[in-house]
Amino acid sequence: MFDQTTGPRVLLKNLREAMAEPLGPQERLDRIVQQIAAAMDAQVCSVYVRRADDVLELFGTYGLKAEAVHQSQLRVGQGLVGTIATAGRPLNLADAEKHPAFAYLPETGEELYKSFLGVPMKRAGRPLGVLVVQTTETKVFDELEVEALETAAMVLSDLVASGDFKGLAQQGTQLDQSGPLSQTGIRLASGIGVGEVVLHEPRVVVEHLFGDDAQVEQNRLAKAVRNVRASVDEMLTRNIDRTEGNSTDDHIEVLESYRMFANDRGWVRRIEEAISQGLTAEAATEKVSQENRSRLLRSSDPYLRERLTDLDDLSRRLMKELIGDTGNPAAEGKNFVIVARTMGAAELLDYDSDYLRGLIVEEAAATSHVVIVARALGIAVVGQLPGFVARAENGDRVIVDGDDGSAHLRPADEVNENYVERVKFRAKREARFDALRDLPAATTDGVNIDLLLNAGLTMDLAQLEHTGAAGIGLFRTELQFMIASRLPRLAEQKEFYKSVIDAAGDKPVTFRILDVGGDKVLPYLHPVKEDNPALGWRAIRFAIDRPGLLRMQIRALLKAADGRRLKIKLPMITAVTEFDQVKAIIDKEVKAQARFGHTLPSEILLGSMIEVPSLLFQLDELMQRADFVSVGSNDLFQFMAASDRTNSYLSNRYNPLSRPFLRALREIVRAADRHSTPLQLCGELAGDPLSALALLGIGYRAISMPPASIGPVKELVRSLELATVSQTVNAALDEPIGGRTITEMLTDFADQHGIPL
Repeated sequence: MFDQTTGPRVLLKNLREAMAEPLGPQERLDRIVQQIAAAMDAQVCSVYVRRADDVLELFGTYGLKAEAVHQSQLRVGQGLVGTIATAGRPLNLADAEKHPAFAYLPETGEELYKSFLGVPMKRAGRPLGVLVVQTTETKVFDELEVEALETAAMVLSDLVASGDFKGLAQQGTQLDQSGPLSQTGIRLASGIGVGEVVLHEPRVVVEHLFGDDAQVEQNRLAKAVRNVRASVDEMLTRNIDRTEGNSTDDHIEVLESYRMFANDRGWVRRIEEAISQGLTAEAATEKVSQENRSRLLRSSDPYLRERLTDLDDLSRRLMKELIGDTGNPAAEGKNFVIVARTMGAAELLDYDSDYLRGLIVEEAAATSHVVIVARALGIAVVGQLPGFVARAENGDRVIVDGDDGSAHLRPADEVNENYVERVKFRAKREARFDALRDLPAATTDGVNIDLLLNAGLTMDLAQLEHTGAAGIGLFRTELQFMIASRLPRLAEQKEFYKSVIDAAGDKPVTFRILDVGGDKVLPYLHPVKEDNPALGWRAIRFAIDRPGLLRMQIRALLKAADGRRLKIKLPMITAVTEFDQVKAIIDKEVKAQARFGHTLPSEILLGSMIEVPSLLFQLDELMQRADFVSVGSNDLFQFMAASDRTNSYLSNRYNPLSRPFLRALREIVRAADRHSTPLQLCGELAGDPLSALALLGIGYRAISMPPASIGPVKELVRSLELATVSQTVNAALDEPIGGRTITEMLTDFADQHGIPL
């Protein structure tokens, strides 16, 4: 039985002695697994090391067949060992064979053993392998035994990371994961970024595991804990002062909860206990951090799982205090790419945008706040790259390709040279587009096209002048709400909208009413859980049901206009009666403002977005009511095709340039023409030159797009004769489905007429 008073300390002492002996790598590893088996009262102790090819190779064992060493292997995710490597947390089983992930390796002779305890081996967050003990009896290892094995795994991780076992791997393979790595994820923002890696939450590497004097380590810990608690108190005080008079703000509650964890005596006591077992303060903090992570990830309590982020952050703060690391990893004067698992929008703005070239966020989606801000900054962004953070180190060279969704870590020379040429080519294209900035977006046969911007942040407004856009066709008002920690007040909204109108000058701005819900959640508005949020309580449905929120925004917009024209559009209208409801609310607010003597806008134009297919059967009624209409091509297409546009399995299955969808878009043009209702389209279609060619052909004369698309689309517009394009596209749409696709036809047409795509 494991000695609960001296066991951990004796185990660490024995491991320290084994590491100090003048032994070869394999002999040292064999000695270590024998020591662990004896201390754990187990018949088997085995070490599986993760190779660069994501195979877990048996490197050493006490109890299994010796000939299985360096021969037995499991892929990450395969068997119990592979499951631990994937999940990053322990597996404690009384009878291993009964677990659904169990994979029998006959060459090891493990059929004699029942119980199984495996823990991950990590170094500064990097997964390096798995340490396993087994017994012939059926038993569940207790918590102290799990902690002891996790401590032993830290020691082995240090040996793997230091390169002691580099030459032991099966011939033809390598352990070193510092070679080139290329991964493909999802495109989140176009562009190419080249620079050095800056880890957003840099891993703090523990250089020294064993402490010579426990009291010295306890004193170091006590000082670091005091400093961390003081910094948390200062952060909380600063935020309370900033929002004085509103102490119930949600973000203050979050910080108060954070301070509670920082002052938790139990957390510090566990670190002190680990120090008393022979670890340094840093190693003890790392050990307790890993234990907390393993325990909370197993918890079914959502509150406790959410607190994992707080505990991780506190551990990082404490580790940095202990090693004296307070600097920013971004090197001054060097181009860099941020690499992160997750990241907040405000955190991105803390970095020097002059040298920021790209962003890689493992867990980001197209609607993540940080992605929205990154697009506004004009940097390339790629997401959904599992394991990328674990392989990256500060200072590594990295390339992020937002055009194809790939990222290249420590790229080979030929890959690097290829991207250097691509960056030069893009620079030449940008210079060519820049030369078109002040020229009209008119076709060769004299038809003017309004090329408008999609925007949502004040930093977007500089793009109006830079791109030469005709105005802002879509200003997403929800972004102000999404990056805030609380609901923006009336005065804050008014000042924000006024700054947008002021910056636009004599160019038009179309504000979209708050479009939240679905994948755009505002936590301070207590969102409801929905099985299908994309089709749920969102956008105008939410606004109608929360009229107070809608009235506040309308009031802010009316005040911001201050005698100038105000253009507003309503998102996700499903029936014209919803348009009527919102118009009645706006009319009431206008009358109220007039009654109190406030200056009204010189003109108020109210429009509707068409993004729900049901409106296609109410077009005449809608055109009679609205001052203008705007097609939201992203949602309209995904609802018509019943396909999630962010689903990679469907990305090549449905094409927005299909005849059915373009025919629907053409019907909207015809309805607008019948009623002389101004029409525009915003969405991904507008920013793609090939798609823009189709839109112009079926009659759209105002399209709104991201800033980076203005140049390419303007170049296309100025190179074509619209009459010929319209005749060709409409004739192709009238052809039966099943022949040549619209994409093929447009590509050939562009080639024949010298139209740049």
